[in-house]
Amino acid sequence: MNDDLLDGGQTGLQPMGTPTKTMLTWAGEGTVRLEAVRVVLGGRGMRATGSTVAAADGDREAYSASYSLATDEAGVLSRLTVRTITRHGEQHVTVSRSEENNWLVDHGGGAQRTGFEGAVDVDLEFSPLFNALPVRRLGMHRSVGEHDLRVVFVSLPSLQVELVHQTYRTVALGERPVVGFSSGSFGAELTLDAEGLVVDYPGLARRL
Repeated sequence: MNDDLLDGGQTGLQPMGTPTKTMLTWAGEGTVRLEAVRVVLGGRGMRATGSTVAAADGDREAYSASYSLATDEAGVLSRLTVRTITRHGEQHVTVSRSEENNWLVDHGGGAQRTGFEGAVDVDLEFSPLFNALPVRRLGMHRSVGEHDLRVVFVSLPSLQVELVHQTYRTVALGERPVVGFSSGSFGAELTLDAEGLVVDYPGLARRL
C-alpha cells in the first residue's frame, strides 16, 4: 500500500496531504471474536487491511476472514476483497464499483454485473469498521443528519452478497459523537471517535 498517496490509479483516491494511519482492534460482545485492522485515512477516503477470527457461535461455524478495502476520495467504495477459511475450505469474493455506478461481484467464477439500485456503500457482517463508510462519507460525526441508504452487504463466513437498507441518524456531536444505526428490526447507537470510526457498538463489539 502506498500511504503517501491515497492513492493513485486503481482506487481513484488522490493525494490529500499527510494521511492519518492507525491500527484498530475490536473484541466481540457475547461471543469470541477479534478483529484487527490497519486504516489509512485521507479526507473522507479510506484504505484498510484487516482480519477477523471468530469461534463457533450457535449455528454459525468457526471462521477466519481477511479483507482489503479502498474507497475514492469522497468515501465511496472502489473495491472490497474478502477471503474466509472454515473447516470446509477457503473462498473469496471481490466487490467493486465503477464511477458509472456499475457493481461487479466475483466469487472466482467470473464477475456478475449489477447496479444494486445506486448503492455506494458496502457493509461486512460483524465488522464495526464498515459503519464508518457512510458516517464519514456523509460527515455525520461532524454535523447532524439522517439518511436512509441502500448498502451492499457481505455475509460472514458465507460471503453471500445482497442489497440491504440501513438508516443512520446523528444522535450527538462532540468529542465522542453518537450515531444511531438500524437495519430491519435491529438498531443500536454507535459511539465514534473524532474520525468517525466506531469505538463502541453495543451488542456487537467494543474497541480495545
